[in-house]
Amino acid sequence: MTKRKIIIIDDNADQRFVLKGLLTDIGCDVIGEGKSGLDALELMQKFFPDIILMDVKMPGMDGIEAVTAINQLRPTPIILLTGKKDEETIRRAIEAGVMAYLVKPIREEDLLPTIELAISRFNEFQSVLKENMDLKGTIEARKVVEKAKGLLMEKEGLTEKEAFSRIQKISMDRRRPMKEIAEILITALEGKK
Repeated sequence: MTKRKIIIIDDNADQRFVLKGLLTDIGCDVIGEGKSGLDALELMQKFFPDIILMDVKMPGMDGIEAVTAINQLRPTPIILLTGKKDEETIRRAIEAGVMAYLVKPIREEDLLPTIELAISRFNEFQSVLKENMDLKGTIEARKVVEKAKGLLMEKEGLTEKEAFSRIQKISMDRRRPMKEIAEILITALEGKK
């Protein structure tokens, strides 16, 4: 298993010290430490960690607000650390995109499975997000090609198959995506009376 690069964010220096010791004992590399949500943002951009372990309650920007900011800037797996379980905090954590949650005091035997689970869930989520974006792109491309086909059929008197073949041939001849060719055709054909 790869040595995980981790950032610890907790306003309590003693908690950071203990957590760093536990993480080092299980073979992780603590590449940065901070005491606030703003520290988390700065360290994340500077070090590109595999995962961030962050306390919920901190002065200024709390852990959940920091998670939201991090996920807007550069999505990163985050485990939230808290002294107590309460439904409101859990709800906010889920909405912010937290991948896992540990209640203090943290036990060494809970760390590695939680870290691996959080990273795995994060990677799955990113994969689904990418698939979703790819599907949206495919659907959008299909709509544009359909519109161009319709215009070719209407303006040039082609059958659906002929219109599609024309778009496909131009796309292959010019080595350009069909969507791009369809957009050019739409612009040209909509200008035609």
